[in-house]
Amino acid sequence: MEPTENIFRSIVEGSPFPVYMCMGEEKIIAIANDATLKAWGKDKSVIGKPFDEALPELEGQPFSKQIGDVYQTGETYHGSNEPAEMMIDGRLQINYYKFTFQAMRNSRGKIVGVVCFSTDVTEIEHARQAMEESRHTLYNMVKQAPVGICIINSDTTVVEVVNDSYLELVGKKRIELENRRIWEAIPEAAEAYEPVMENAIETGKSVIAKEHRLLLIRNGIPETVFVDFVYEPVKGFDGEISALMVIAIDVTEKVMARRKIEEAEERARLAIEAAEMGTFDFDLVTDTILTSPRFDTIFGYNDAVSHQVLVDSLHPADKKIRDAAHRTALETGNLFYEARIIWPDESEHWIRVQGKVYYGSISKPSRILGTLLDITEFKRLQQQKDDFISVASHELKTPMTSIKASMQLLDRLIKVDPTSDKIPQFIDRGNSSLNKMLQLVDGLLNVSKISAGQLALQKTYFSAASMINECCDHIRLAGTHTLVLEGDTGLELHADRDRIEQVIVNFVNNAVKYAPDSHNIIINLGKANDMAKISVQDFGRGISPEYLPHLFERYYRVDSSGIQYSGLGLGLYISAEIIKRHGGKMGVESEVGKGSTFWFTIPLA
Repeated sequence: MEPTENIFRSIVEGSPFPVYMCMGEEKIIAIANDATLKAWGKDKSVIGKPFDEALPELEGQPFSKQIGDVYQTGETYHGSNEPAEMMIDGRLQINYYKFTFQAMRNSRGKIVGVVCFSTDVTEIEHARQAMEESRHTLYNMVKQAPVGICIINSDTTVVEVVNDSYLELVGKKRIELENRRIWEAIPEAAEAYEPVMENAIETGKSVIAKEHRLLLIRNGIPETVFVDFVYEPVKGFDGEISALMVIAIDVTEKVMARRKIEEAEERARLAIEAAEMGTFDFDLVTDTILTSPRFDTIFGYNDAVSHQVLVDSLHPADKKIRDAAHRTALETGNLFYEARIIWPDESEHWIRVQGKVYYGSISKPSRILGTLLDITEFKRLQQQKDDFISVASHELKTPMTSIKASMQLLDRLIKVDPTSDKIPQFIDRGNSSLNKMLQLVDGLLNVSKISAGQLALQKTYFSAASMINECCDHIRLAGTHTLVLEGDTGLELHADRDRIEQVIVNFVNNAVKYAPDSHNIIINLGKANDMAKISVQDFGRGISPEYLPHLFERYYRVDSSGIQYSGLGLGLYISAEIIKRHGGKMGVESEVGKGSTFWFTIPLA
């Protein structure tokens, strides 16, 4: 036996791994190689001592008991990555070992000791722990991420972790998805995404998709969604792919919003084409212009021409209109003008130009985008209307004079036969007709003067409150409405009193006419910087937003309710022109069901 024992000792001593042997019930350390002593932090003095005496720091740890159990039962014990706290170099250290406790028998088969073969796996265990910690951190990040994330085991395809954003995206509850095979939980997505996942796992390469269309059963309801997603392989500490991280973002709203914009642009394009409008993009920096085919046609050309050629096409008398409009556009941001152009064949045409100024990064005007409309026919009809107004104004004066004379005769008949009950009726009817005709004639004459540029102003100084009280007496006498004067009742105006009266009366009459159930009419006087501001507010049915931009156009009347009102629709147009000639502005604020406020401003001096 001695030669065999010597061979055994030589093998043990030469082993780079810790190997030691304890003998008898007292577990006397009989053999401990250098690797063992190094692991214990001891020297050879421990050999020959009982295990518990040699290694008191292991008290409370399972190793002594495990050796004793093997000695008693003869059953081999295997330990895997178990920690051992040892006093090494004067301080307690925890190392991890993979080991085997095996019974040693003599020639008669009796157990005489226990031998231990072990491997230090501390570095591997630390790496595993770090990996687990990283994995735990990753999972916490996943749960808190604002985008949908799902981590799937690459071997089993079981969902290991999923956050609320992902559950919301797929319309599932956590119990329906977590710890289940992914394609069992979301079978409707398997056809499209299973090959993608398998490819990512096999190749180890990420898969990225944008706006991928997908049909999902969300909360039991089939829905089509658009998703941006990434399939990212996740490698373990051993370098092998252990999981697949799916990052998904629901971009359905973004896709649908973009499609709506594209559809709106298409509708706008079709509308522009249907309206036979031309479009242009004028670069203010390079003085170049891009035009649509319809734009070129309106100017009388078959193809695009330079900006200078277009400017030269303007009627010489209207070039100043164009220049003034462009100067105003640079100040206000909006371009608008109407002018005549001369075609290459020398024919004359009218155009209407509208545009919006856009600014560059340094807040300087950089371009104008706009539309062009051929209004030649509109201008022709407008001229015919102006001609009609001019003729009608003169023709109506003769019957008006006759009506006035008849009324005077009827007035005399009252004195002759005062008992007749018909004479007052005739007088009322005649006066009513006369007043209507006078209003029509005045309106028509004012329009003609405005069109001809002959609306002259006779400015004086006067009290705004006195003027309003005098010109609105007819409302007070009627007794149907109450006028409430508010604000700066001492306001002094420098303007054409008759013309301003005309504007006020028009505002008040409209309030009475279009808001018959609004018993209060509020007239407010005030100042805004160097301007006087007067507003008339009623509490009637209000005006729909689509009508507001047209209120100050000639012949325009709001009649959305089906109620017919008398008049030619000239009052607001004339009023706007009067205020414009004073150097002021006119506007309106209105809300359906709450009433309207018409206002104007004019310079104080």
